[in-house]
Amino acid sequence: MQQLDFAIIDSHIHQWDPYNTPHAAALAVKLLGKHPYLLDKFVRLVNSDDLIETIGLTNHVTAPYLPENYLEDIGHYQVEQVVHVEASWHKNKGKGVIGETRFIESLPFNEETVKLGGIVATADPRDSNFKKILQLHKKASPRFKGIRKMAALHEDKEIHAWTDEPHLYRNKKFLKGFEAIAQNNLTFDAWVYSTQLSDVIALAKQFPETSIVLDHFGTPAGLFGKVGSITGLTKTARENILVRWQDDMAELALSPNVYTKMSGLLMPVLGHQFHKQGRLASKQEIYDLVLPLISHVLQNFGSYRVMFASNFPMDRVSSSLLNIIDALSDAVVACDPNALERVFHHNAKQFYRL
Repeated sequence: MQQLDFAIIDSHIHQWDPYNTPHAAALAVKLLGKHPYLLDKFVRLVNSDDLIETIGLTNHVTAPYLPENYLEDIGHYQVEQVVHVEASWHKNKGKGVIGETRFIESLPFNEETVKLGGIVATADPRDSNFKKILQLHKKASPRFKGIRKMAALHEDKEIHAWTDEPHLYRNKKFLKGFEAIAQNNLTFDAWVYSTQLSDVIALAKQFPETSIVLDHFGTPAGLFGKVGSITGLTKTARENILVRWQDDMAELALSPNVYTKMSGLLMPVLGHQFHKQGRLASKQEIYDLVLPLISHVLQNFGSYRVMFASNFPMDRVSSSLLNIIDALSDAVVACDPNALERVFHHNAKQFYRL
């Protein structure tokens, strides 16, 4: 296990409070928050199976996740600062998304918890008020750094879609609005499933001056086991997912404006079954699973365009943050002994101008 003798930057955490904000589960937690068993049953009843399969366990989204919760998860590791990334704020139409930025600014990020370095908010470039929304985000927080608009939509209809149309990043309205991100010198977090990486490649080529980061290594759904109805069913199918992912990631890395986040590798949508087994993955299990992915990404992106991110609490369904950091840091050193501080600190600081 690596001894990190520096404070890390966590470039991707989520914060929410279903009891006090517009949250998809707000009504359910207010009615049943004191009855976890009934709350779980209710959430599973009203939500689609594909969403439940993606998140794994309902209590990871129905419970508040705030600075003090993150501080507990990070344990003995020293964190210099964190970046909050939009977390599906429920009032997501038009200017309603500004509420999330104001909410994050109101949270107790301080010396006793952890420092907030940046906010990656959301907005839809297809919106006619997109430029105005960017300005409102900027007004709401001096830590506003960029935008994420999720485009993850899988050809397997039983894998949850996080957008309303396929190939969002090729949409003409989206591309026209996207120009404002470049004009305002903002960053863009892209999130797609690995089957959609060609859309990110096209976006990066069209906007070579815009800093783009691919979240979660491009989320190769089904890589580690069956998800949805037809994905990752056999060993051969999983090998094909890996080979396609490797090829597309290598091509994406050719665009020098694109970084990627070493994150989200324990999300159930990759095919992990740890939550169904009622246990957390060990450090060694994580290491064995993710080493080939980290090795390939470092070989292609180099050590200056890969950044650590916890994606907590979403990955907490499969393991602890301590196990994840232990395993990922060991994997990075196994691939490049000199890359550790860049991946766990410098690259995020440079990309988001923290």
